[in-house]
Amino acid sequence: MTDGEEAAQNNQGAAQVQVQLTGCLPEDAYTVFTALDTLFVSDRAKDDAPREPEGAGAAVWAATVDVSEAPAQSAPSRLTGPVTAIVQGSYWAADRLRAGLGYAFLVQDVGSTSGDQEQEVQLRLENREA
Repeated sequence: MTDGEEAAQNNQGAAQVQVQLTGCLPEDAYTVFTALDTLFVSDRAKDDAPREPEGAGAAVWAATVDVSEAPAQSAPSRLTGPVTAIVQGSYWAADRLRAGLGYAFLVQDVGSTSGDQEQEVQLRLENREA
């Protein structure tokens, strides 16, 4: 993508990506959100630590991430176990978010659903090898 095309994408609001985390401990969700905040701009406050839900049911933690700027370099982050991340946004924005997460985690594509202008991608985040 050229700089002009990238700027056009950004001007259309296509740089916003919805991220949902499931299947993990609150500590791991916090680790992922902290990494995202280091890489990009997120709508989650730095002190907004995910908590274990009360009662039965699975927890889903969410954030909106702005990927209009290239990701900052980030050191690998440590998880206690794998984390499932569901990413929704334009093709360009989802790819940029995936690439940024690659600085902090081993990122595996689990599946995706494509639409006309955007996609939903399920990612599996794990610890990078030392």
